[in-house]
Amino acid sequence: MVTSPLDQFLRRAEGLLERLEAVLPAAHAREPDWKRSTAFRWRRRAGGAGNYLQPVLHASTINLDDLHHVAAQKRQIEQNTRQFVARRPANNVLLTGARGTGKSSLIKACLNGYADQGLRLIEVDKADLADLPDIVDLVAGRPERFVIFCDDLSFEEGEAGYKALKVALDGSISAQSDNVLIYATSNRRHLMPEKMSDNASYQHGADGDLHPGETVEEKISLSERFGLWLSFYPFRQDDYLAIAGHWLASFGCTPEQIAAARPEALQWALQRGSRSGRVAWQFAKDYAGKLPDQAA
Repeated sequence: MVTSPLDQFLRRAEGLLERLEAVLPAAHAREPDWKRSTAFRWRRRAGGAGNYLQPVLHASTINLDDLHHVAAQKRQIEQNTRQFVARRPANNVLLTGARGTGKSSLIKACLNGYADQGLRLIEVDKADLADLPDIVDLVAGRPERFVIFCDDLSFEEGEAGYKALKVALDGSISAQSDNVLIYATSNRRHLMPEKMSDNASYQHGADGDLHPGETVEEKISLSERFGLWLSFYPFRQDDYLAIAGHWLASFGCTPEQIAAARPEALQWALQRGSRSGRVAWQFAKDYAGKLPDQAA
């Protein structure tokens, strides 16, 4: 196929632009309007046009008083957050354990409890963890105190975000910024899948690893860089019912209606195979939402 001189020119120009993009520095993230919100999300622009912090205009309104049967975990993370906003030493926090037990909600509730003292929240997806140095640089000169929030964190073998987070926690040549902490949630304690072969420290695995013990150390080294570990466990039946009752009351249900809802709350949990706080919240919304129809 014969190409015209114009096609040849355009192809060469496109190639030149690609080479220029490879050597030019990346666009710097622009600062957001800090007054628009207390919570932000890290966003990537399409086409590599630069990343930015997006204000969350309708952030979660959950409060610390809304979280029940996690008193020990709530006490520890609240104390750590108080130290942080008071400009005292504080730790990065890893919250792990059963799903739906309030890990993410606890972090959001801390924001609502301490936003008036300068606390701000930045949510970062796992796919964007390589941008952590840019985020830290962006907020380093700010007077606020920033918690970088990584939700539902887990990694597979070889993922780039694993190394980036590890360096951000405690491995960079630069000192950690005084006004930034990382709070992460995960269903995995060690953030990476564990295999039976990992326990065979004195046997050579199928992959020929000559030092399997060192491989295991590498897998657990990330979680050890969090100074504070908080573990969450499945709720007992009475705890689940109490949480469902709390949310029903928040929707305006009377004590009589809450008592009458107990059998349906248990059936709801049985259908979902979980007695978590999330399931209790979902049941309360469904049950309370139907009450006007029932009364009509």
